[in-house]
Amino acid sequence: MGRLKQWAIAAAIVLASILPGSAAAQSGEEARLARFESYLPPAVVLRGAEPSGRSLAEAMSDLGVPGVSIAFIRDGRVAWTRQYGVAVAGGAAVGPDTRFQAGSISKAITALGAMALVDAGAMSLDEDVTSRLTSWRLPVDEAAEGAPVTLTALLSHKAGTTVRGFPGYRKGGPVPTLRQVLDGVPPANTEPVRVTSRPGIEWRYSGGGYQVVQQLIEDITGGPFSDWMAARVFHPLGMTNSGYEPGPLGGYAQAHDSRGRPVDGGPFIYPEHAAAGLWSTPGDLALALAGIQRALSDADGEAARDRARRMLREVKPGRALGFDVGGAGDDRWFSKGGDTEGFGAFMVAFESGEGVAIMANGANGPVLAQDIMRGIAVAWSWDAFGPRERTAVALTPAQMSRLEGRYRYRDTGEFTVRLDAGRLTLASPGEDPELAYAASPDELFGLTQDAAFHFEPGVGPAQGGHIQLGQNRLPFQRID
Repeated sequence: MGRLKQWAIAAAIVLASILPGSAAAQSGEEARLARFESYLPPAVVLRGAEPSGRSLAEAMSDLGVPGVSIAFIRDGRVAWTRQYGVAVAGGAAVGPDTRFQAGSISKAITALGAMALVDAGAMSLDEDVTSRLTSWRLPVDEAAEGAPVTLTALLSHKAGTTVRGFPGYRKGGPVPTLRQVLDGVPPANTEPVRVTSRPGIEWRYSGGGYQVVQQLIEDITGGPFSDWMAARVFHPLGMTNSGYEPGPLGGYAQAHDSRGRPVDGGPFIYPEHAAAGLWSTPGDLALALAGIQRALSDADGEAARDRARRMLREVKPGRALGFDVGGAGDDRWFSKGGDTEGFGAFMVAFESGEGVAIMANGANGPVLAQDIMRGIAVAWSWDAFGPRERTAVALTPAQMSRLEGRYRYRDTGEFTVRLDAGRLTLASPGEDPELAYAASPDELFGLTQDAAFHFEPGVGPAQGGHIQLGQNRLPFQRID
């Protein structure tokens, strides 16, 4: 869909470290970096058409993202980091130690902490956690009784737990305790965490399940979740810029809205540490990814390799414990994205030893992170994560007219198809329209997002269809 050109910035480039190597190797790396900085392709490119895209600076300006930080992994090591733009609009430049909110990437790092609990012999992945929760009882609906709620189920979103995500809390207001979050009582702003479907059967994304993991770790270790994560994950991996409590303002990026304006009151607070509360840097996230790569390569021994493989084993297509997974052989990868109010991040690593972590301080940060991923995929010749190539066909005026209208999906989502000067456009409310292309008389697509709009035969108010967005299928219905 269309993207607003909302806020202009000059992307200041701060060069961090590039590992020593031959002059030729460094020259080749600099050439790839220059190509990446000058060309971020759209999500979809047209077969046979001239390449389209924009530079990193243009993308940051168009999307209203003041700053972004990137760390690149090669051969299981952090090869370089680079920073662009500013930590707060009109303020200091982003530095290699500037921390950003990681959002749901917190879940992937929590999975490492849970695996450390298993490694310490404190519990197994497959035992029922309900008997190990000593300070709080996990309510289980009658329909869900009879199956154990395991650590594997909680980490894989198959425990039948409620509460998909957490909206956060403004600074200066009341912030709930972990118990209040789990029970859904004020000042918590989410429903109570409960088991409402039989564990191990249904995959249902649940940040609430990760808060049960947080409580489990605290009950078993007898101390704060943050202490366990620091001792068993951050310190062993060298993640010196990661934690759950904001520190000095100068070391933290500010949250910004979609127009690049600082969020009123500053970054939101996420007391749900396990699911969404991590502050970190791309360099630290890259160290976590490299640690998993090292374990998979047998460098840390057979037991570590087996645990890493168990964590990354699919529980459903594309999903594992704490991570998304894909690819095959040396091109097999594991990844996780995240966003909070005014931040966006994404990280991915290949088992072969390459990877990248990206963090940005804008509401459109998740969009920018995907743009950056495509630019890196093109510059470093990654088969995965590059733009999708599609072929467009011509439609007759009657075929185009049939698709015109306003459509609704998921109760509140809308998009509009319009015929303008002989061309179809797609737009969501509040967005600029973008040109739509036809894969067939019944399928449209745009270039800024890899989504396919499938229309059922027929015309009129009963016409429907679905949007195919990755593995997600979103039914829609004509409303106008």
